[in-house]
Amino acid sequence: MASNQQSTVPAEEHRSADSTEPETALETARRQLERAATHLEIDDAVLERLKHPAAVHEVAVPLERDDGSVDVFTGYRAQHDSVRGPYKGGLRYHPEVTRDECVGLSMWMTWKCAVMDIPFGGAKGGVVVDPKSLSDAETERLTRRFAQEIRDVIGPTTDIPAPDMGTGPETMAWLMDAYSMQEGETIPGVVTGKPPVVGGSHGREEAPGRSVAIVTRETCDYYGYPLEDTTVAVQGFGSVGANAARLLEDWGATVVAVSDVNGAVYDPDGIDVAAIPSHDEEPEAVTSYAADLDPDADVDRLSNEELLELDVDVLIPAAVGNVITADNADAIAADIVVEGANGPTTFAAAAILEECGIHVVPDILANAGGVTVSYFEWLQDINRRAWSLERVHEELETEMVDAWSAVRDVVEAKDLTWRDAAYVVALSRVAEAHEARGLWP
Repeated sequence: MASNQQSTVPAEEHRSADSTEPETALETARRQLERAATHLEIDDAVLERLKHPAAVHEVAVPLERDDGSVDVFTGYRAQHDSVRGPYKGGLRYHPEVTRDECVGLSMWMTWKCAVMDIPFGGAKGGVVVDPKSLSDAETERLTRRFAQEIRDVIGPTTDIPAPDMGTGPETMAWLMDAYSMQEGETIPGVVTGKPPVVGGSHGREEAPGRSVAIVTRETCDYYGYPLEDTTVAVQGFGSVGANAARLLEDWGATVVAVSDVNGAVYDPDGIDVAAIPSHDEEPEAVTSYAADLDPDADVDRLSNEELLELDVDVLIPAAVGNVITADNADAIAADIVVEGANGPTTFAAAAILEECGIHVVPDILANAGGVTVSYFEWLQDINRRAWSLERVHEELETEMVDAWSAVRDVVEAKDLTWRDAAYVVALSRVAEAHEARGLWP
C-alpha cells in the first residue's frame, strides 16, 4: 500500500554557492520560487506552502522476473499543489529517480500548468529502475503492479500521470488498463499520452518538441532574427529535440548541430535533420548518421559539451537536466537559449547567462506543449470525442502563442528575464487561487 508521507524540509536547504555537488531539481525549483516571489506581492504563508509538496507517496513494487526470481523496486508519486485542479505530471523509469527529484519536478509542473493557464496542478513520479534491464513482459508487469500500488492516489479528477523518461504510450495503456480493471469500467482519463486507439490524442508525442519550435520562432521574431537567417544547435535528438529541429528546419532555420548520448555532429552549412531518425525511432541514430558520413564531408564530430558552446543564434538543450552549469555557462556563445529539457540550466548558471546578456526561455514555457496536449487529451476522454491532428495543432499553436505573449508582456513591463517573467505569471495565478480558496479549515 502507498504511504502518504508529508514533506519535511531536506538537509540540502541551502547549498553553498561554491559547492561542486550537482544542484538538485528541488534546490533549483525552490530557489526559482523564492526569486520569483521578490517580484510579486505575495502572502508569506502562501509562499511557504508552495515550497513543500502536499504529499509524497513512496511504494515498494515487487516484480517477478522472467526467470522466476523476484526483485523489489521503489516507486514515488510526488503531488505538489492542486489549488487550480487535479495533479498532473509524468512517470519516469530511471535508475536515478529520487524522492527529491520527483518533488522538484512536481513543483515545475505546477508552474508549467499555471503559465499555460491550464486547470491542473503539479505532480511527478517514477520507479527507480533501469528500463533497459527489463524485458517487455517485465516492464508490463512492473507497470501494472506500480499502478496498483498508487491506485488510491491517482484518478481522472485527482492525479493524472503521463509518459516521461523511460516510459511511453504503451506504458500508459497498461497503467490505464490496470486502473480500469480495478474500477470495473474503462477510465481513459486516468492517464494521458496513451495510444489514440485507447483514448490518446493525436499529436501528443511530438507536442513538447512542437511547442519548443513555436516558442523559438516567436522569440526569434521578437529579437529580430528571421528564421531563414538563424542557426540552431540542438542537444539531444529524442522526441523533443528531433521534433523541434525538424519543425524549425521546415520553417526555414538552419540546424547546424544535433547530438545523441554518444556525441554530436556539426556542419556550419546545415544538417538534413529530416534524414536522421529520432531516438525513439532508432536509438543513437545521430551516432549511426555520423558513422555513415563520407570521411571527406565538411562535418565535425563534437562532444555534447562542445555542442553547447557553439557560436549559434539559438541553442536548444533538449537532452537532460543540469547541462549548463556554473562551470560552462560563461562559454555559452548562443544569443538565445530555449530550454527543451526539464531543468537544463542550474540556478547559478542562469545568473551567469543573464550577466552575459543571453536570453533564456525557460522549460516551464518552452516545452509545455506536452502538458497542453495532455489537457486536450483529458478533455477528449471526458467528452468521449476525439479531435483531429489538425485541430490539435491549431489549438496548441493558439495556447503557446497566448502563453508566450503573456510572459513577454511581463518581460517588458517589469524588465525581467524570460525565466523570471514566466515564474511571475505562474506564481501570480497560483497565489491568487490560494488566496481565493483560503486555508481549510
